[in-house]
Amino acid sequence: MDDRPHVLITGGTRGIGRAVAEQLAATHHLMIGGRDRDRTAEAAAAYPSAEPFVADLTSEQDVAAAAGRIDRLDALVHSAGITSLGTVEELTRQTWREVLEVNVVAVADLTSRLLPALRRARGQVVLINSGSGFFTNPGNSVYSASKFALRAFADTLREEERRHGIRVTSLHPGKVDTDMQRQIVEHQGEAYRTDAYLTPQSVARAVVFALTATPEAQVESLSVRPMTR
Repeated sequence: MDDRPHVLITGGTRGIGRAVAEQLAATHHLMIGGRDRDRTAEAAAAYPSAEPFVADLTSEQDVAAAAGRIDRLDALVHSAGITSLGTVEELTRQTWREVLEVNVVAVADLTSRLLPALRRARGQVVLINSGSGFFTNPGNSVYSASKFALRAFADTLREEERRHGIRVTSLHPGKVDTDMQRQIVEHQGEAYRTDAYLTPQSVARAVVFALTATPEAQVESLSVRPMTR
């Protein structure tokens, strides 16, 4: 385990996060992030070198306790995220708080707590953003606002940590075949076409591309879009 680079993947039990874990399992020691203890332990048990990272990312106490147990970290992949659909007129103050808490505040808090370990390793941070971090659509305001904020966070973190040797990548996939995408399509009342979306594995390969950049280079921003519109 000690010879492998150590990577923490939030949201590592399903979707894009799980695909990232599968891509990195042969070469990295994985810390699989999740809120459910049993599901996280089950996911970690599937890999040759892995351990669960159990925390409710909306709980400052959970994040502090879990992050405090990490001494070594070579890479941090932020994949956990939520959405909430509805127009600005329909969304409540509580909905805005919930989405921004998971997609922005928790990301900033966890990253901040892990900076000492990342600095020691001259490590990397990869933030799974979205095409919604560049543009928005009606009914998608809170999610897009969170992803615009996440892009600003990545840009700021990159410049602040450049002198410490930390590389920061903002990854912007288009629509991906995940549970979240099915939720969006169902809300829109449209037919779900699997072939119209990226696979989680395609996004995971983009993460690997960023993480395997040679030391003098960093992939600052990367957009991956489906071929079918």
